[in-house]
Amino acid sequence: MSDLRDLYQEVILDHYKKPRNFHELSGGNRRSDGYNPLCGDRISVFLEMEGDRVKDAGFLGTGCAISTASASLMTESVKGKTREEAEALFEKFHELVAGSGESKAGAGAPSLGKLEVFSGVREFPVRVKCASLAWHTLKSALEDTAETVSTE
Repeated sequence: MSDLRDLYQEVILDHYKKPRNFHELSGGNRRSDGYNPLCGDRISVFLEMEGDRVKDAGFLGTGCAISTASASLMTESVKGKTREEAEALFEKFHELVAGSGESKAGAGAPSLGKLEVFSGVREFPVRVKCASLAWHTLKSALEDTAETVSTE
C-alpha cells in the first residue's frame, strides 16, 4: 500500500511541477473560470469544441499541487471525448474523490486510468475541493456558461 501511495504522490508532483496543457488555446471557443476561496486556487479552462467533441483542452491558473495536477490530468483525459463522454468522466471522477466509495456508475462508465491517483483525496475532505475545482470548471465550459465556478 505504501508503494502505491508513493507512486500516486509521484504522479501528482510530476503534473504539478510540469503541468500538461498549461496554456490558453488560440483556437478555443469555450472558457470558464473557477475559484476555490478556501485555499485560493484559481483556474481558467479553455476548450476547443468541434461540434460535440473536445478537440483540444488547456488551462491556466494558480493553485496547490492537487489542484494543478488535477487540471493537468483532466485536460489530457478529455481531449477527443464527446461532451457526453467528458461529462460521464466528470461524474466518475467526482465519485472517486467525494463519493462514499460505492459507485453509482453503470457498466458503461468510463475508466479513470491515471486519474485513479486522486483516490486518496477522499480521506482529506478539505482537499476534495482542490481536486474537483478544475472538473467543475470544465463542466461549466462544456455547458458554455459565463458564471465563475466556486467550490463554496
